[in-house]
Amino acid sequence: MADKLFAGLTYEQVVVKYTKTVGSVCLVRLKNYADAEDCFQNVFARLYTKSPDFTDEKHLKAWLIRVAINECKNYIRDNTPLLPLKDVKENSVDFPQDKCDISWALMKLSKKYRDVLYLHYIERYKIDEIAQILGKNENTVKTTLRRGKVKLKQIYGGDDV
Repeated sequence: MADKLFAGLTYEQVVVKYTKTVGSVCLVRLKNYADAEDCFQNVFARLYTKSPDFTDEKHLKAWLIRVAINECKNYIRDNTPLLPLKDVKENSVDFPQDKCDISWALMKLSKKYRDVLYLHYIERYKIDEIAQILGKNENTVKTTLRRGKVKLKQIYGGDDV
């Protein structure tokens, strides 16, 4: 396993190169650093144990993002309280509003829009690539992106998006 390459990169090189990407995906979905850190570790543990073959680095990156999203979904499913907490709102956390960084605004959006907007604006994926990563129809991604932009503009406060 020590000699195993992932799209021409060693395991250590993959971790160094994609730490920010995987960490960002987890943090945007979970809104909690400690939970995101758990899922982050699970993503790279899965890479190490599954040892899939990749055609290129683009395929590797898409696989890591897809696994990160699934890990976060599983984490949310497994850690959601059975009884809703009436006093806690999903968007009750106040994030710093830095106009150079839209991640705070993304975290205020519902999960439905968060992934698509993150992949489009932060990771710079095209619509067809986002559809492939998320396993959705391209038209669904276009619609979600368009509606998400409107909501993001409302939160972000302007036409800079």
